[in-house]
Amino acid sequence: MPDRLVLAVDQGTSSTKCLLVDESGAVVREASTPVPIRYPRPGWVEQDAGEILDSVRTAAAACLDGVPRGAVTAVGFSTQRESAMVWDRHTGLPAGPVLGWQDQRTRAYCDGLREKGEADRVRAISGLPLDPMFSAAKLRWLLDRAPDAVVGTVDSWLVYALTGRHQIEVGNASRTQLVDVRAGDWSAELLDLFEIPTSALPSITASAGELGRIGEHGGVLAGLPITAVLGDSHAALYAHGTSTEDGVKVTYGTGSSVMRLGAVVGDAVCLTVAWNDRLAAEGNIRSSGATVAWLADLLGVTAERIGQMAATASSDGVHLVPGFGGLAAPWWDDTAVGLISGLTLGTKPAQLARAAIESIAHQVADVVDAMGPVGAVLADGGATGNDVLMQIQADLLGVPVKRARTANLSALGAAFLASGFPAPPLSYDEFRPQPGDPAPLRAAWRAAVARARTPTDGS
Repeated sequence: MPDRLVLAVDQGTSSTKCLLVDESGAVVREASTPVPIRYPRPGWVEQDAGEILDSVRTAAAACLDGVPRGAVTAVGFSTQRESAMVWDRHTGLPAGPVLGWQDQRTRAYCDGLREKGEADRVRAISGLPLDPMFSAAKLRWLLDRAPDAVVGTVDSWLVYALTGRHQIEVGNASRTQLVDVRAGDWSAELLDLFEIPTSALPSITASAGELGRIGEHGGVLAGLPITAVLGDSHAALYAHGTSTEDGVKVTYGTGSSVMRLGAVVGDAVCLTVAWNDRLAAEGNIRSSGATVAWLADLLGVTAERIGQMAATASSDGVHLVPGFGGLAAPWWDDTAVGLISGLTLGTKPAQLARAAIESIAHQVADVVDAMGPVGAVLADGGATGNDVLMQIQADLLGVPVKRARTANLSALGAAFLASGFPAPPLSYDEFRPQPGDPAPLRAAWRAAVARARTPTDGS
């Protein structure tokens, strides 16, 4: 067992993973614990702050079992973003549910601000479109029910619960829609607009440094310093080492994140803080792996079986537009609906499976197209294990897709930053575009999206 190890904690939507990483970037040990998700009403997505904290302690205990105490020098966190919560400022206990990043209950609130003409100003300051995915409207909803609570996101909750410090990492803070993204600090104008009191807010910290020492509530983590915190997509970008604007990183998860360092002109994608003072452009896709999981449940098969079916079939003109909670980048249309088009009497489950896989690649292509020309796509996340998806992605974009051979890049990015050592280079499998014109396929997809975005109220 090496004597200088970093523990990376990747707190994601559906699970918490812990990786023990040595100075070369090699994973020595790993463990994972599931985290429940609840859907109490249509469009509502909730988790429990206590269960999230318990999952961190459980996964860490399993990962560190038998590891000499002095071998671990630091802890780095990678966390899900935009999910919002509140807790009692005196007891430290949760004062409401965690509203997940997919939660849509604040759509009417955002619509009200839009009708007042606030959308352009919100985007100009925060770099983000006025959308219920981001934390600000969620925090307003929670504070309406717990007015004396303090607020935070998953990273700030974990740091608070483990160290007692009420703080938030700058990249995660930039996803709340309450930060002036270019200044890297809370915006008084946005706080006033969303009616968030400054007394409820955490302080904003850098992504790396002395971020707190874990206390006795951390179980096996007690006494260890936290030296890095990143949002999960940001951590994956850091692990890829994307230092130029030529490459774009795509993380294929429950949803998908398309990111590149530097700013992009236009309203199709967001401007966000990658880490410390580095800005990045990002487009968020709400449903990618979630689409496959939904279809698998509908058909009574496994997600792996969906991938197998898609590998042996054509979609035959069937399109699945996963507007389960509206569409995010580049459309930012909360009124869009889920839609399956092109059905015939000959349509079988295999065609639906292929359409589900293709929907992921088409949505990513929509965002990449909005970002401008790219030289390559650097891919990570669970869905990249599907060779069919990777090849479809390369064909639709007409550029190579490079799939990281290393898994868990969000956790590794947090470990690399926490360790203080340069991120080691990754190795990739490359999928090159096949001959053919993707234009007809892209046009047919855009027609299906247009149908999903057609108003149904007669307006």
